[in-house]
Amino acid sequence: MRDRIYLCLAHMSEDGMEQKYVKEAFDTNWVVPLGPNVNGFEKDLEAFVNRIEASPEAFVEGGDLEEASLTHKVVALSAGTAAVHLALIACGVKAGDEVIVQSFTFCASSHPITYLGAKPVFVGSEAETWNMDPALLEQAIVDRKEKTGKYPKAIIPVALYGMPYDCERIMAIANKYGIPVIEDAAEGMGSRFNGQVLGTFGKYGVLSFNGNKMITTSGGGALICENADDANTVMWYATQARDAYPYYQHTAVGYNYRMSNVCAGIGRGQMTVLDAHIAHHKHVQALYEELLADVEGIHMHKQPADPRYDANFWLCAATIDADVKIQGQENAYKEVITSAVGGAAGVIHAVDSATTDCQPNENVEALRIFMLEKNVECRPLWKPMHKQPVYEGAAVYTNEVETNLFKVGFCLPAGPCVSDDDVRYIVECIKEAIVK
Repeated sequence: MRDRIYLCLAHMSEDGMEQKYVKEAFDTNWVVPLGPNVNGFEKDLEAFVNRIEASPEAFVEGGDLEEASLTHKVVALSAGTAAVHLALIACGVKAGDEVIVQSFTFCASSHPITYLGAKPVFVGSEAETWNMDPALLEQAIVDRKEKTGKYPKAIIPVALYGMPYDCERIMAIANKYGIPVIEDAAEGMGSRFNGQVLGTFGKYGVLSFNGNKMITTSGGGALICENADDANTVMWYATQARDAYPYYQHTAVGYNYRMSNVCAGIGRGQMTVLDAHIAHHKHVQALYEELLADVEGIHMHKQPADPRYDANFWLCAATIDADVKIQGQENAYKEVITSAVGGAAGVIHAVDSATTDCQPNENVEALRIFMLEKNVECRPLWKPMHKQPVYEGAAVYTNEVETNLFKVGFCLPAGPCVSDDDVRYIVECIKEAIVK
């Protein structure tokens, strides 16, 4: 039996650098949420995110790499979700405020808005990148001002599956109305737009190092900040917001969000393989595109032809036409799910129905089950947030592009552990699943 092929799993460096740094943490007794590894990891991240690729599209005429280099600071945190939360606080978001966020995303992009008692305003996607539609963004900004008398306090675009959003248009609109941008690049570590790393265009940029991301610290995240002052503010909130007295005094509510020195040691080792991981994901995407090109009814999600777009292809995504029949399709959604599916972790809430009012088509679900029987993880796309029961009644501006994609889309394995032979096997399984 073939071993399970997961969507994306962490892969350690071949020279064991992660173990070296973790051992140092234990040997020196730095087993706390600060220390040399945390400082070193932040410096490594800063070197990476401030590096602009030398390409004709990346520079103004007469520019060079040194002139184009950035000076952002990075704060290592316990999770990407914590990074979103702290960025919202640093942007001054308070109870009753509105924050615009992409609807087509994982819940970690929107839940922190509600932590603060603020209200998410969901914006739909454009068809090419599947990310925030700039036209709908501006429509939402103008309409919320008319309806509430004030502009939203922040905008959160998301690099869905590592695909860059239209940084140029989104930033132009945000600047036009004076609204700070928090880039959710949790899935887009190393993705670039016009040579520049995602997360460095807005006021803040969110990174994630969960076990299924481009690199991992086993769990953790980081916040990219425009300058040292912003980074210090974020650091203050991340370490319980203590005032400068010889005892504990607090004039604001803080959080225990700093990254552990042990986890940061893993991250330092992972930074040595980040470029290789990105290259591998791009290779896997290209192979899927080649092998699925002639499979009728299956369409790989590709990045725009515009050379400014440079996706990391964290996950490789595709769509399947509604009229394509899959083996076992007649049994789709007949049984209630009783356990976590795919890479989902933790406890799930029991349900009494196998269906909802917004779900993937039956052939998508049948394909997921068929591939699982072949030991291949094949997961649906993120369900749009404005279709989630928890956000019922939230303001939404959409043409339902993301809703329609959710019905027909699925994700394929793309991680460092996925070999060329694995990709060929996965494609053959897809072909086998289709009823001729």
